Amino acid sequence: MPKQSSNPKVVTKKHLARLERERRQINLIRWISVAGVVIVLSLLGYGYLKLNVLSKREPVAEVNGVKITTQEWQERVRLERVNLYNQLSQYQFFQQSFGMDTTQQQADINTQLSSTEVIGQRVLDQMVNDVLIRQEAEKRGLTASADEVESLMQEAYSFFPNGTPTPTLTPTEFALPTLSSEQLTIYPSTSTPTVAPTETLEPGATPEFAATATATSTPGLPTPTFVPEAATATSTPYTLDGYKKQYNETITQFKEYGISENTLRNVYEIQVLRKKLEKDIAKDLPHTEVQVLVRHVLVDTEVAAKQAYELLKAGEDFAKVARDLSTDTGSAQNGGVYDWAPASNYVPEFKNAVLTQKIGEIGEPVQTQYGYHVIQVIGREELPLTNEQFDQTVQTAFNDWLTSANDSATKTINDVWKTRVPTEPVLVQQ
Repeated sequence: MPKQSSNPKVVTKKHLARLERERRQINLIRWISVAGVVIVLSLLGYGYLKLNVLSKREPVAEVNGVKITTQEWQERVRLERVNLYNQLSQYQFFQQSFGMDTTQQQADINTQLSSTEVIGQRVLDQMVNDVLIRQEAEKRGLTASADEVESLMQEAYSFFPNGTPTPTLTPTEFALPTLSSEQLTIYPSTSTPTVAPTETLEPGATPEFAATATATSTPGLPTPTFVPEAATATSTPYTLDGYKKQYNETITQFKEYGISENTLRNVYEIQVLRKKLEKDIAKDLPHTEVQVLVRHVLVDTEVAAKQAYELLKAGEDFAKVARDLSTDTGSAQNGGVYDWAPASNYVPEFKNAVLTQKIGEIGEPVQTQYGYHVIQVIGREELPLTNEQFDQTVQTAFNDWLTSANDSATKTINDVWKTRVPTEPVLVQQ
């Protein structure tokens, strides 16, 4: 056996220094690895937090200091999609059960469902309006109690604990407009003025030139439709427990769609406030309006209008000129006549003419977006509005207020919403 050396191995300072460097390098690599793992986990955690918590709290809009968060808006978008699917189911039901052709309506809804940005914009506009309505209601001391919200929700389910309300029609009393002997000479009509002044104009195949842009109402936020079936005139024969059961089933289903009960109740609450605000606006509106009986000839060019004007001034029969020349074929068949109607029904230029022209005068041609009009005012009186006309006046006044409120509001829209529009739920249609 070889003889072992009895001298121990000498460890030099150089060797110790090298070992220390290796130890430090190992520790550095270990800490870098740990730091890398921590950074990756932190990024993943932040990404999850950003996606599921922080981004939902980010506002998509701010209206007069009130923020509309991404989560609130997304829930309303999902609710809008559910509404559209329910409407689609109703149209399918009508077509399958009653043979009604609802193909076009179904196609329109499917187009909306595929146009996510359009839905997102519509819902965002609705929510901006909601904020403005809430703020105005607060200024006027208008509130929506829990009982009022609950009552509206019960109506949505056709549950009437106190019995189905019976609608009553109260006709508006007013004196029928009569024509003077001079007016009868101008317009020897054998017809009697309509009992209720017409609310809308029917020019037949031509555009409704007389309907102003403000005369049409802006639809309020649609009430969610929960059961795709035809509406009935009688109350649903179920008890309070039955209503609560159906309501709870709806809430459970909505939660699966990512829609909270709070969002659903907010929709009904804003409906209550909107109705109260409309009523408060209506209290100062007059129940009468200047109404006119007029006839006109509508043509495309100023030259043609001058020719029609000269014929009428020369004594040519107005009804014959209207039938021969007017492009408003609906009124032309009636000698160019539009029966008694509020002056506000007409576009601004036409309205100004019928309010300022002398009775019986053949007015100089008036240009509107529809062409050139030669107008004769046969009668003009301050008359009471029918219930339908007054409702339209209220809606117009409300729309005017809402437009003004939007124009004067301090609004900030965050375009990031365009990348966050929900595309669910997607409900399978049978």
